Amino acid sequence: MIDKSTWEKLTEQFWLDTRIPLSNDLDDWRTLSELEKTTVGYVFGGLTLLDTVQSESGIDAIRHDCRTPHEEAVLNNIQFMESVHAKSYSSIFSTLNTKAEIDDIFEWTNTNEFLQKKAKIINEIYLNGTALEKKVASVLLETFLFYSGFYTPLYYLGNNKLANVAEIIKLIIRDESVHGTYIGYKFQLGYNELSEEEQQAMEDWVYNLMYDLYENEEHYTELLYDELGWTEEVKVFLRYNANKALMNLGFDPLFPDTANDVNPIVMNGISTGTSNHDFFSQVGNGYLLGTVEAMADDDYLIGMK
Repeated sequence: MIDKSTWEKLTEQFWLDTRIPLSNDLDDWRTLSELEKTTVGYVFGGLTLLDTVQSESGIDAIRHDCRTPHEEAVLNNIQFMESVHAKSYSSIFSTLNTKAEIDDIFEWTNTNEFLQKKAKIINEIYLNGTALEKKVASVLLETFLFYSGFYTPLYYLGNNKLANVAEIIKLIIRDESVHGTYIGYKFQLGYNELSEEEQQAMEDWVYNLMYDLYENEEHYTELLYDELGWTEEVKVFLRYNANKALMNLGFDPLFPDTANDVNPIVMNGISTGTSNHDFFSQVGNGYLLGTVEAMADDDYLIGMK
């Protein structure tokens, strides 16, 4: 039933970036400072790298452990949508940036030590980890590591800027919430089959991995946001989403941060309901195929022990 309901949810909320008029954001883009434009570019460069890792390596890595043909079908859908996400970032680049700027962004992406480190950690698990470890890596990537980048467009949306760019991010978040919950549920099925000793070893491994990734993510966040003065707010957002990732896996939250601690402008943006866009100029996700509810906190408790 979980496979079936997840398949139905994913197919109902199918979308493509071509339905969202990114060029309508150009007037807003021109009002941003050079520092803001550079930060936005770096943010989407990092997201492109991580989504490429997920679409090219992540789903292939966990597909070998499918329990049913239905699960494989769901993973095929997830892999396709990860490619749609990566392609959407390219659409944002091509709309907002010149070719020279795009080259600079990807040069930064390819040489940033903290970005490269988190991609390397996740990819190494995909290559050499156990079936359960690969699922953990996937959940932490989709429910935690993307969010240092997601903060920026959600912040601008809350300040009435870059609404169409943010619309794409909201659609991606809507997908990732389902992906993380589903793969986390599949992890829990395997985890519950382990002996008590094996479960403890796996739990220790998960928390150690989270500590390592969070420490690196703090450095990445400082590099991105110190000059804008956003760093501490972004870290709160990261800790909140790190807890969500652990909940997806059936584990207790690690950090004290809750939704009430996150910048309310950003929390409002993370809501994946219909956008109130002008019908003639912009496309909110209410005009996309299907109407799908946002993931609520209780949705992260599927199958918890």
